[in-house]
Amino acid sequence: MENVPQSRRTFIASLTALFCSALLLRRYLTPRKAAGGKALASVAKTEIPAQGALVFREARVALMRSGDDIYALSLVCTHLGCTVNVAPDGLSCPCHGSRFDRRGMVTQGPADRPLRRMRVEEREGMIEVTAV
Repeated sequence: MENVPQSRRTFIASLTALFCSALLLRRYLTPRKAAGGKALASVAKTEIPAQGALVFREARVALMRSGDDIYALSLVCTHLGCTVNVAPDGLSCPCHGSRFDRRGMVTQGPADRPLRRMRVEEREGMIEVTAV
């Protein structure tokens, strides 16, 4: 019978390498949590134009004002997830032509669901948009 050389040091090094590999594998295979509760956009209330919108392209959010009502819409199209463009007459998806009114309701398909509303909170004159 052949004697396999194995020392305590080799065993501990192998165990450590296995543990570190498992941590790295878990890190890359586990999906990241959504940014719930994290502010996507923050702006002074006075900067939102009356009957207009502020678009935060990176956050894919539009902050809209209609009279005294301030709300935020996700600019992710409910059809296939393209970024929706904001125009004075409404919102439109450049990928497949879906159109939405200023409230985010579908006026023309292929999208069949309205744009998602985001949570809006006012704190000391600042409007903060967070993911729901």
